[in-house]
Amino acid sequence: MVIKHLKKEQESDQSNFKDLATSAELEVQEKMPLLEWFANEYRRFGCTLEFVTNKSQEGSQFCRGFGGIGGVLRYQLDIRSFDEVSDEGEIYEDSD
Repeated sequence: MVIKHLKKEQESDQSNFKDLATSAELEVQEKMPLLEWFANEYRRFGCTLEFVTNKSQEGSQFCRGFGGIGGVLRYQLDIRSFDEVSDEGEIYEDSD
């Protein structure tokens, strides 16, 4: 099974519906907008779904910044746990 998330312009390109190895035409089982899939499936992943409108300044900035789709981590993340430790026990932090 192959799952593809295509943009509108990609749907008109027939090469997206062919197997690259065999050039056989793929059968489309189901076609659904991504937003509808999110609305149907978010509970399976233990998430909550929030819609952000671009009618406010903050909402507009969110939509532009994330390209229309964004997410918030569910658990607190300690970035320091990703720092590398040398053989001598020194911690190398990212310089970014």
